[in-house]
Amino acid sequence: MGVDKAKGKAKEMVGKATGNDRMEAEGKTDQAKAKMREAADEARERAQGVRDSLRDRDDR
Repeated sequence: MGVDKAKGKAKEMVGKATGNDRMEAEGKTDQAKAKMREAADEARERAQGVRDSLRDRDDR
């Protein structure tokens, strides 16, 4: 689990434990943002891999 996801989870749990709906919602939002960021990073890495493999093929 990434640091941002962990922070979001902690915030969500504290919000639940204290009955603070706003903090709980912020925690869930933080987790969703972290998940989207991770997905974008993975897609970028895959695209780079495809680009590199195509470049290697063209160099032959």
